[in-house]
Amino acid sequence: MDAIRTLNTLQTNASYLEHVKRQRSDPVEQLKAMRLFLERSGLRVEDLDQLNIIHVTGTKGKGSTCAFTEQILRNCGLKTGFYSSPHLVQVRERIRINGQPISKELFSKYFWQVYNRLEETKEHEDSPMPAYFRFLTIMAFHVFLQEKVDLAVLEVGIGGAFDCTNIIRKPVVCGIASLGIDHTSILGDTIEKIAWQKGGIFKPGVPAFTVPQLAGPLEVLKSRAQEIGCPLYMCPDFAEYEDDSLSIQLGLAGEHQRVNATLALQLSHTWLQRRGFQGIGEHKSPKQIPSVKWPFPLAPVFRPSVPMVEGLQNTVWLGRSQILQRGPISYYIDGAHTNSSVKACVRWFHQVALNEERAGMGAVIRVLVFNATGERDTAALMKLLQPCHFDYALFCPNISEVSGVDIADQQNYNVTLENILTRCLENQKKWNRLMEERSCSDHWGSSLPVDALIKESPRGAPLLFRPSSERLLNCNSLVFPCISHALQWATQGRDQDLPCPDINLLHHQPVASSGSVLLREAARVQILITGSLHLVGGALKVLDQSLSQ
Repeated sequence: MDAIRTLNTLQTNASYLEHVKRQRSDPVEQLKAMRLFLERSGLRVEDLDQLNIIHVTGTKGKGSTCAFTEQILRNCGLKTGFYSSPHLVQVRERIRINGQPISKELFSKYFWQVYNRLEETKEHEDSPMPAYFRFLTIMAFHVFLQEKVDLAVLEVGIGGAFDCTNIIRKPVVCGIASLGIDHTSILGDTIEKIAWQKGGIFKPGVPAFTVPQLAGPLEVLKSRAQEIGCPLYMCPDFAEYEDDSLSIQLGLAGEHQRVNATLALQLSHTWLQRRGFQGIGEHKSPKQIPSVKWPFPLAPVFRPSVPMVEGLQNTVWLGRSQILQRGPISYYIDGAHTNSSVKACVRWFHQVALNEERAGMGAVIRVLVFNATGERDTAALMKLLQPCHFDYALFCPNISEVSGVDIADQQNYNVTLENILTRCLENQKKWNRLMEERSCSDHWGSSLPVDALIKESPRGAPLLFRPSSERLLNCNSLVFPCISHALQWATQGRDQDLPCPDINLLHHQPVASSGSVLLREAARVQILITGSLHLVGGALKVLDQSLSQ
């Protein structure tokens, strides 16, 4: 815990991102600073060549791609390292050995080794320490080298060209997952500018793979690859790997995961091939001629080996298209936070929720739990969610418990509680306006002030706030001070694994009172939690206590 508290003092992300924005035209300076931090920690950039790295970027799907790739190679009997971000419940999740977060003992050991070394090598008292993400990246390199992994799967943090993971010189293979609009103040306001940034991970002579993208960004990636001297390939459609005798099941739900899986197959196959492994799947002729002419070659189709097929099937990646069933309560959990990923989330949720409705009897109530962070256009994201026809929309910060107990891994010093609650109230107002535009017959009043949200009733029950109105289908919204209180209200004590205070204390507002009756009497309650990976992480902390162990 001391290590995590000290790590949190390095949270200078807001100022760091501002620095990136000012200097994004000069990546040499940014990577030079990262190299200096690495050297101060006791490593050289050349040392990282030993890690046999697979480097993956993208706007959506890069985490799932990395998870598929790591599981495939672990199934091949290799000792894997995996560095990803953000974490969901515990920061140790970011640094994994053989698919598991490093232990508390190993985290503490390596944290203090790196931290103390950086402290000792300060030139003067005011010398900087690396920011949070940079520090963890350096620490991951130390862990993987000391633990002697056979390979490291490295997920880019933001972008590519300027990302601190891009300090590496010689990855074995690189991948670019689906591209979209995100982090525009850092990466640029067009998908072409973003593609240029993502293509910054290409290295001379190192093969790279991508998946179908819009024509504009594909031309940018082609140009970047030619400029750098990187052989770039398009992944074949996932169906090309299957035939009458082989149907591949994926461990991650959703049609969009097939795109991530084909990228993972090419990355793992190429890694094994370049490292001299035999029996990795013979090449075969494609079943059909591609209907689209890509600006660079299509990667060869091969028949996946048994470890590859089993790897795809056994992949687990929490918080992405995840379903938890608890009696009459169904939690649908997806960390979608961009327009394209929310669209994919809506397609997935619509299908699985509809299937559940068809299989059951009686009334079904749908509840949205939403939050989004940073500069994202929350109105645009919420508009995409409206076709799901939610009966209630709940807004809360990415905080598990309002008490603040045992949330060191979730601590964010860059924002205040007042700021994040204000954001929730703003999201609620945007949602209500969107509902009015969909011809809701009543109008909402004003919400209570932010400081009221921070308080709790004398007996410890959460206060609920919403504009005054009776229940209107698709127009009910509430704001909660934390995730736990939102889920307690949505489940009304019907999830026996979720501790809940006296339900009678949750009836402070008309919609809370009338809604609680409907929630208790419904045959099923479907709860979609989305908008932020941090929100999803906080929800999993509440719903699955084992993740905090």
